[in-house]
Amino acid sequence: MSNSVTEAKIFACNQSKTLALKIADYFGVPLGNVITSTYSDGEFQPSYEESIRGTRVFLIGSTHPGPENLMEMLLMIDAAKRASARHITAVLPYFGWARQDRKDKPRVPIAAKLVAKMLEVAGATRIITMDLHADQIQGFFEKPVDHLFASTIFLPYLKELNLDNLTIASPDMGGSKRAYAYSKALASDVVICYKQRAKANVISHMELIGDVTGKNVVLVDDMVDTAGTLTKAADLMMEKGALSVRAICTHPILSGDAYKKLDSSKLEELIVTDSIPLKQQNKKIKVLSCAELFADVMHNVHYNKSISSKFIM
Repeated sequence: MSNSVTEAKIFACNQSKTLALKIADYFGVPLGNVITSTYSDGEFQPSYEESIRGTRVFLIGSTHPGPENLMEMLLMIDAAKRASARHITAVLPYFGWARQDRKDKPRVPIAAKLVAKMLEVAGATRIITMDLHADQIQGFFEKPVDHLFASTIFLPYLKELNLDNLTIASPDMGGSKRAYAYSKALASDVVICYKQRAKANVISHMELIGDVTGKNVVLVDDMVDTAGTLTKAADLMMEKGALSVRAICTHPILSGDAYKKLDSSKLEELIVTDSIPLKQQNKKIKVLSCAELFADVMHNVHYNKSISSKFIM
């Protein structure tokens, strides 16, 4: 009689190969062999260079823009389905296109829902991701979604800093739930930034709700894109009497002139994960790896063990 647990194999999309190597090492299997052929017009084709018939495959790749990252994941899933893999788990450390999670004005797409359907149609049987931009995105899938919290990585680091008069801050109203969860775990106060945008990525006005005088402040958010909100909030808090301002952001998109904004701001430290590889090194950025977290969850998923501890703030 054959073993009820199928063989597990781990493969990486190109954009997440460094992280995937770490995950495979923690998991205890070698990273699988995939080669990508590219045509002169930019079209590419991934190819598994080993049999995956009857196995559980974990495909690791963040889907941050540009579109080729998502396209590569879809092609990898489709290839695994056509190669008769038994289970296909898409491991998306960063689930891209998630900011379009609802219609906030007429005649716009709900991209997060579209991406969810694309992953399922391609053949994904399970999704593992971390710190979705909006919790309700889990409901866009008909397949199981394991939504992990990076707080299991960040909280130990914050406790090691042993900051006096610690205050947790949300850079906007939408992140208040996340900020309150961190404050509860750290027994700290909470402040909220209220911001108004002129347009996407452009802040016209920001106000602080709460007192930061004499406090060491930690801003908490799921992602940092242009760093405009974080750096503006940090400068405002220092003007209001904060002793120091740090930021925790799970996904370091860091587009545009984000690195310049960080360098010129009063933000003391930006703490991120390696869900997205940094475009460049920066003395203010501290990277904590999410590899062990994903490896643990993947191991428990494969062996049908509970993963509920990874969902607790």
